[in-house]
Amino acid sequence: MATYNLRVNGKSVQVDADPDTPVLWVLRDSLNLVGTKYGCGIGQCGACTVHLDGTAVRACSVPVSSVGDKAVTTIEGLSEKADHVLQQAWREHDVPQCGYCQAGQIMNASALLSNNPKPSDQEIENAMDGNLCRCGTYLKIKAAIKTASSKL
Repeated sequence: MATYNLRVNGKSVQVDADPDTPVLWVLRDSLNLVGTKYGCGIGQCGACTVHLDGTAVRACSVPVSSVGDKAVTTIEGLSEKADHVLQQAWREHDVPQCGYCQAGQIMNASALLSNNPKPSDQEIENAMDGNLCRCGTYLKIKAAIKTASSKL
C-alpha cells in the first residue's frame, strides 16, 4: 500500500491504495463517489469515464499510481447541482433508460464539448464511439449533445 494525494472534484484527498489499483475503485471504494460505474473492466465500454485534467479516460484502466498531480473530475464534480448544460440536455431529451452508462456518456461528451464546442454530427459520432449503451439511446445522446452545444 502507498499513500496518494489526489485532487478529485476540486478537493485534495488522501487515499491508501496499492499502486496498480484502478482509479475506478479508488473513487468508488475509498472516496464513496459511486456515480462512476463499473462496466467491462477493460476500458472498452466507457461506463467508467472520468476526466484527468479535462481529458476523458477510462477509470477502470488507469492505475492510481499514474494520476500524479492531474485533476480527477467525476460525474459528481461536473456540477454541484447537476445543472451542467449536458445534464440539462440529457433531461430535456429524456436520454436515460436504464441509466447505467449515462455518467460515462456525459463525461465523454463534456470532454468533447470542452475541446470542440460546436461539433458536427460526424465529430459527435467519432468522439462518442466506444461509449456503449445497452439500451440503444444513441440518437437521443447525439441530440442532447447537439442541444448542449447550441447553448454553449
